[in-house]
Amino acid sequence: MIRKLSGERPVFVLDTDSTTYAFSVMETGQLEHLYYGAKITVEKPEDLVALTEKRAFQQGNSIAYDQEHLSFTLEDVCLEMSGYGKGDIREPFIEIIAADGSATTDFVYASDEIKKGKEALKDLPSSHDDTGSVEGLHVTLKDNNHGYELVLSYYVFEKENVITKTARFVNATAERVILTRLMSNQLDLNEAGLTISCFRGAWIKEMQMTDTVLKAGKFVNSSFTGSSSNRANPFIMVSRPGTTEYQGDCFGFNLVYSGNHYEAAEVNAYDKTRIVSGINPTQFRFIINPGEEFQAPEAVLTFSREGHNGMSQNMHAFVNEHIVAGEWSKKARPVLLNSWEANYFDINEGKLVALAKKGKEAGVELFVMDDGWFGQRSDDKRALGDWYVNTKKLPHGVKGLAEKINAIGLDFGIWIEPEMVNVDSDLYRNHPEWSIEIPGKRHSEGRNQRILDFANPQVVDHMIESMKNVISSGNIAYVKWDMNRIFSDVYSQSLDAEHQGEVFHRYILGFYRLARTLTEAFPKVLFEGCASGGNRFDLGALCYFPQIWASDDTDAVARLAIQNGYSYGYPMSTVSAHVSNVPNHQTLRKTKIDTRFAVAAFGVLGYECNLSDMKKEDLSAIKEQITLYKRFRETMQYGAFYRKRYDNVVEWSVVSKDQKQAVCMVFQKQVHPNSQFLSVHPVGLDPKKKYRFYGRESALDIRTFGDLINAAVPIHVKQGSLLHNVISKFVQPKGDNEDYTAYGDALMNGGIGLKPAFSSTGFDMDGSVRVMGDFEARMYFMEEV
Repeated sequence: MIRKLSGERPVFVLDTDSTTYAFSVMETGQLEHLYYGAKITVEKPEDLVALTEKRAFQQGNSIAYDQEHLSFTLEDVCLEMSGYGKGDIREPFIEIIAADGSATTDFVYASDEIKKGKEALKDLPSSHDDTGSVEGLHVTLKDNNHGYELVLSYYVFEKENVITKTARFVNATAERVILTRLMSNQLDLNEAGLTISCFRGAWIKEMQMTDTVLKAGKFVNSSFTGSSSNRANPFIMVSRPGTTEYQGDCFGFNLVYSGNHYEAAEVNAYDKTRIVSGINPTQFRFIINPGEEFQAPEAVLTFSREGHNGMSQNMHAFVNEHIVAGEWSKKARPVLLNSWEANYFDINEGKLVALAKKGKEAGVELFVMDDGWFGQRSDDKRALGDWYVNTKKLPHGVKGLAEKINAIGLDFGIWIEPEMVNVDSDLYRNHPEWSIEIPGKRHSEGRNQRILDFANPQVVDHMIESMKNVISSGNIAYVKWDMNRIFSDVYSQSLDAEHQGEVFHRYILGFYRLARTLTEAFPKVLFEGCASGGNRFDLGALCYFPQIWASDDTDAVARLAIQNGYSYGYPMSTVSAHVSNVPNHQTLRKTKIDTRFAVAAFGVLGYECNLSDMKKEDLSAIKEQITLYKRFRETMQYGAFYRKRYDNVVEWSVVSKDQKQAVCMVFQKQVHPNSQFLSVHPVGLDPKKKYRFYGRESALDIRTFGDLINAAVPIHVKQGSLLHNVISKFVQPKGDNEDYTAYGDALMNGGIGLKPAFSSTGFDMDGSVRVMGDFEARMYFMEEV
């Protein structure tokens, strides 16, 4: 609900189910931020007077806003937006260069409008509302110096406890202006010492959570890669001292944008913290002619008194309900088999069909042909941009292969990388001017490829037609959209010198136009985003791609931190995770196949194995895994996700919407000797429902115990010998299957004590001891009795 309270000056109150956001118009015309936090009662403007900052005299060498208000300095007030030149020296919301060369802005309140409904943004993806319940507040500010207009828009998503914000700059003057910064969000808090949590990393080690307590100075989380990047995700958290997973005040911030982003928190001399987020201003320089405007991306804010988990629940609900759209927004995602790690570039129709048949036997629903099917694509040095089928590899074309895959009983998917081009390609030879590069200068390449100039509408038009031809060339049900490098030597050959500061943003607008056009043209196709894994995992991409490949790292241990990081801001229905072979291709680590499944199941499950070469027992295990996943798929993909702990033992759980079903995973990184006790603490169950808590039935491999077997048999058995292997086929001790019944409140508050861990002595064959090694996981299930 949005309310404008009448009084001496307007006061605006934005309420969700559990939060309140309030600001007012000051006597000088600026917008003063009053409050954002747990829901409070506000009936009239006077109810907020206690929250306002009181002023009585001019502060030392600070700048007074004007001679009529000598006690008022913009440097020491919480504001909804601010710029340089009138005394506020903190991170600005906006920066411009006027026609006369000046840079001061002085935006003050002009008008406001409250409207029902969520409006789409021009050329940019944004949140949507299918219920018609969302309200929007649009406040227009006018610059006293030049007459520019700035429209601040706020949208309230009551049920999800989310407020989104955006800004639109309008050049309402007769002269052009250069825009060098426009943020989407500014939140000023009258406190310091907050913890900033961000999610940094690199290729195959995305979303590593780091905490910084900010008592003074500035903290920046940003990307200058041309994409949202795996170096610094645009999602951040800000929490007050003492906040934990389930208690304390936590703010969450994200940006519906896939390009260079910027999140900064700054504590000034008066212990006020300013948080801004938006397009990265580095090398951003947009010329706005008279009558033109610039639209900033949409920022997402949420707050919870229930710690990180409460904030995550808000974000997850918002993304599922108001970001992911279209045919697949609520639909169960298929279990897929991808050809990449099985074949890399060495593919042909025979190999792919044989692999797909093995996938069908295991229960896979979708087969995906990855890179290597087009042009002269034998490695990553050639053919990107030549989107015609390689008939030597696929003699019956994409159509013929799709028909054979469909005949097996599987849907068919395909890999594309429409934003890239190799120098060794027909496309580049015909159109070198379509590449982002500085003509006549040496170019620094990434992955042996260059980036197509999507700032040039002609290039986007060409790729729209090329991709339409590809996707319509057969019965394609799924598209994996890759993007395998970051930007270098940024220069558009379609723009003149003074517009080169617009290339980064114009590129992203071109990417969005391509994605929007293709997803609208093929509404039933499931599009999965990918950018060397998590190099473009953001809310902007999720508006078109319901799921995104979280990382090129499929190692179960590495994936713990990666998927745990994503879970703070993104629901599991958006996170793709695959089971792959061991030794793992990224780390060479070996983990058990059930451990790999346990981690990958907490997301959109897929497989990236060469099933054609796999051992019979592993194929059997995969078949059981897929059957199990399908049984719990709705809960795994769309249930409420909870992080219980993350240290040597990692515990995750998901609970169905009706609280009748839950799945928990316990992952042990390393065995600690003589540490027998381990308990599981479910979260989110119905306290009054009775549940059966149980694990998967399993048997132990006697070879796990090495030559300890000699303590239990009358003859000597050499470790790794033929006899040892033969015994393992016939002697299979029971695994530690747990099976109990209890009420939800007992399970959540008391926890489930698991069977004691093996500690050198005490093992028997009846499953009464838990044998759980390094890098090993267990899955447990709870179902209403």
